[in-house]
Amino acid sequence: MLQHHQPSQFSPANAELDAHDAFGPRQHDADEHWAYEIARPVIAVGVETKLAAMKETSLHHHRKAQLILTLSGVVTCEVDNSAWIVPPQCALWIPGGQAHSLRASGDLKIYCLFVETDAAAVMPAECCTIAVTPLLRELMLRTASLPPLYDMGGPDGRLVTVLLDELAAASVEKLHFPMPRDPRLRKIVNAMLSDPAERLTIAEWGRQVGASERNLTRILRTETGMSFGRWRQQLHIQLALQHLAQGVSVKVVAQDLGYESASAFITMFRKALGKSPARYLADRCRLGSSAEALPSS
Repeated sequence: MLQHHQPSQFSPANAELDAHDAFGPRQHDADEHWAYEIARPVIAVGVETKLAAMKETSLHHHRKAQLILTLSGVVTCEVDNSAWIVPPQCALWIPGGQAHSLRASGDLKIYCLFVETDAAAVMPAECCTIAVTPLLRELMLRTASLPPLYDMGGPDGRLVTVLLDELAAASVEKLHFPMPRDPRLRKIVNAMLSDPAERLTIAEWGRQVGASERNLTRILRTETGMSFGRWRQQLHIQLALQHLAQGVSVKVVAQDLGYESASAFITMFRKALGKSPARYLADRCRLGSSAEALPSS
C-alpha cells in the first residue's frame, strides 16, 4: 500500500504519488500544473511503497536538478554510460537536464529534492553520490513537509537556505560503475551482475563473447579508463555496499562475490575505499555508530 508525505504538495489535484512520480515528473498535458515546476528553489517529495517487482523508468530528464535519498530499498541510476547502485542512507545527485534512467526494488522509501538551477550553482555538474549527514537527512525530511508555496521570507525559507548550504558542503563519493558501450562488454557486465562470484579472466570472457583479450582490454580501457581487474572490483564495491547496507553480513557478501574469505574481501574494500566495510558505512552512510553495527557472520 502506497504511503506518501504531504500529498498536497505533489499535485494540486491531490493525486496519488508513486515511485515514478518521485523519480521525476511524467509527461502531462501542458495545462496541468505540477509541483515540480513550482517557483521555489527546492521542492521535496517522499514516497514509501513495497515493490513486488523491479520498477523502471525510461530514459528521461527534467529541468530541475534532483537529489534522491534512499532510506530503504535499492535504487540504481544509469547515466552517460555509468551506473550508480545507491545504498540506503546515501543520496544520488542528478544535474538538471541530465538524461537518466532509474530502477528501484524492495521495500522502497525515498525522498527526492528538485532543485532550481540557480540554487544548485555550486553543486557538481555531473551525476554523483553524496554522503548524507544526519543534519542533511533531517533537513530533507523536514522540507518534504513544507507547503508547496512556502514563505521564502519566513522560517520555511530559512530552513531551505540551511538545507542548500548543507547540501553544498556534502562530500562526493566515488561510487559509480563505468558502463561500456561495446555490446560484448555489456554482455560481460550482465553476466557478472547475474553471477558476481564468477572469476573468469578477461581472456576467458573474450572466448565467450567472441573477442580477443587484447581487443577487449583496449576497448575497456578506452571506454572506462580502467583495467579489467579494477573495473570488476568497482562493480563488487557497488554490490557490496548495496548488500551490506541491507544488513547482509560481511562473510556472506564475501562469499557471494567470490572471495576466499571475509578477510580477503575486507582487504580489497579497505584498499579501494580507505576503510573497512563497517567503518565506511558507519562514517559515511550513518548506518551505525561503530563497526559492531555490521554482523560478521
